[in-house]
Amino acid sequence: MKKGNSIRSLMKKRRFLRKKRCKFTANKVEFIDYKDVEVLRRHLTEKGKIIPRRITGNSARYQRQLTLAIKRARYMGLLPYEVE
Repeated sequence: MKKGNSIRSLMKKRRFLRKKRCKFTANKVEFIDYKDVEVLRRHLTEKGKIIPRRITGNSARYQRQLTLAIKRARYMGLLPYEVE
């Protein structure tokens, strides 16, 4: 067994992270609107990419709605496609 792959070294590297909760479910949001640019910007990176579910903690339902709302806002010119 290699020195770097021992169980102890893997356990030291592993962090204990809290399970992320969906903010939309907690606030009982019915629908994510494409005109609410401030909410949409919180789910974009600095370069304008959509942050994935595993990082934000959104449920699948709200991640689909969020993606669709961001794409609609981009089409309407409210959000940029990419930031340089």
